[in-house]
Amino acid sequence: MTLFPLKVVTPDGLLYDDTAEELIVRTTTGDLGILAGHINCVAPLGMGLATVVKEGKRRYAACIGGMVSVVNGTVTLVPTTFEWSDTIDVERADASEQRAKKVLSSRDASDAEVKLAEARLKRALVRKSAASYH
Repeated sequence: MTLFPLKVVTPDGLLYDDTAEELIVRTTTGDLGILAGHINCVAPLGMGLATVVKEGKRRYAACIGGMVSVVNGTVTLVPTTFEWSDTIDVERADASEQRAKKVLSSRDASDAEVKLAEARLKRALVRKSAASYH
């Protein structure tokens, strides 16, 4: 399969700078699959699983927020959060999920607290889902 250059850059630094056969990411409007020769585009990222395929091997990550761009065959993924499945702390994700559920089950939670808890819960579930691919 034809390769394309791929960079994954987060606020913590460069996490991937190599080639790939395929990239699948969750955008705010659905999943986007990128192969070599993809048209130029820019899309905002949602919360979901990212899949990088190289030499027929799939590597998974939790990918949250940010953007993906394809410019003249080069793909740049700039997520707010990106964690390879083999580096996710599942216990921490479980604890975050439980804290979020506690807030969501509280009758005293404000609207702002509920919105934050919903986002925390979704992030925890995305991280746990990605970790299950390790």
